[in-house]
Amino acid sequence: MTSVSVDMPELLSGRQSSAAAIAMGCKVNAFESEHIASGLEARGFKRTSANETADLFVINTCTVTAEADRQARQLIRRTIRNNPDAKVVVTGCYAEIAPEACAAIPGVDLVVGNSRKLQIPELVKNLTKVEESPRIQLEDIDKQISLPDQLLDGYEEKTRAFIQVQQGCDQGCTFCIIHKARGPNRSFSMPMIKRQCHKLIENGYREIVLCGVDIGSYGSDLEHGCDLSGLISQILEIEGDYRIRLSSIDPAHITGQLIDLMASEDRICRHLHLSMQSGNTLILKRMKRRATREVLYERVQALRKRLPELVLSADVLVGFPTETDEHFADTIRAIDELEIAYPHVFSYSPREGTPASRIPSQVSKEIKKTRARIARDQGAVVWGRLAKQLVGRVERVLIENKMDSQEPGRSLGRMSNYYPVLCRDAPGAGTWQDIRITGILDGHLEGVASKA
Repeated sequence: MTSVSVDMPELLSGRQSSAAAIAMGCKVNAFESEHIASGLEARGFKRTSANETADLFVINTCTVTAEADRQARQLIRRTIRNNPDAKVVVTGCYAEIAPEACAAIPGVDLVVGNSRKLQIPELVKNLTKVEESPRIQLEDIDKQISLPDQLLDGYEEKTRAFIQVQQGCDQGCTFCIIHKARGPNRSFSMPMIKRQCHKLIENGYREIVLCGVDIGSYGSDLEHGCDLSGLISQILEIEGDYRIRLSSIDPAHITGQLIDLMASEDRICRHLHLSMQSGNTLILKRMKRRATREVLYERVQALRKRLPELVLSADVLVGFPTETDEHFADTIRAIDELEIAYPHVFSYSPREGTPASRIPSQVSKEIKKTRARIARDQGAVVWGRLAKQLVGRVERVLIENKMDSQEPGRSLGRMSNYYPVLCRDAPGAGTWQDIRITGILDGHLEGVASKA
């Protein structure tokens, strides 16, 4: 990635300062962290990775679960321990929800909420060698949000490019705190998104991943804006050999128009990640979800009718308060019957300030752990069942990277349907290759470059 030549930052004198931006959690954080890193480069910092030493670390945290909070604190402390002389800035959703907890960690120099996180490259120029206490930069997340002021050229060491299309969520599920950390739904402008896609495609990216906090709400806040299907149609006007992948989407937002578009356009990946959470209507209602079990099944069946090759992944939340064995059984049946090959399983954890945390009938940790294992195991069964159907076929694969030296000539790629493929005799990363699928190995398909 090309950096802009400017005056060297004043964090250190006598040499160029280095900086690393670390993203935790979702694809939105990855997009924002890339913007922060690019902004620091433009201001003269030398970019380094999270595993290298640096003069400045920006840690973009997640707070989707209590475990994510714990991991954020652990990462912050480890970074400070390994880099005692570095300046450390903590931002992201955990910093937004618990700024004082972040500031209380010895060695943290600055805490920045989500409303100002993209301004970090400007804010860090005021960091001094000695601060009496960490400063906290917060604004009302419902009224202010920082938006990208420049286009990304690309992503470090990635062949897929994430593009955020909207911010925030209006849903307010009873178990979730993200709507408080991110604020209400706000859509990015379609022309800006299209320009960003065009730039990345021009720069050689072959997969564009559209992401957001609640991607299906795109355009609902724009007076004359298009919806998600309209946005995708606009992006597809860009010429080039690329594909579009959608990040997590609520089943209620899978419209007939979106299904028609996916069925008519090969450049849209044959994969969707559903924000499913549960397969039981009563639990879904207590979660304050948009879709019932019946709506979930209806939308998936409509997808399957037009796109029989579609592969599904889904967020699955087990152990929600009042969830019985019968309620949980509905979720397992949904994973099996709807063929959820990649269930992304979370165990419910009470979050202070959420309605679900006040429900008296909490599920024990032991039961949640057991249910999480059962859900993952059921997903593995579905994954294997679908994988067997792919053996013997020739599939177009996007090569992502070379594997380790123990397997010379082997690369890792991914199909449109999200299945990972270990490929032999494939070209370099970021290229297309027709691969004949020959078998299954350790959660991957195996294949060789097709001569046909």
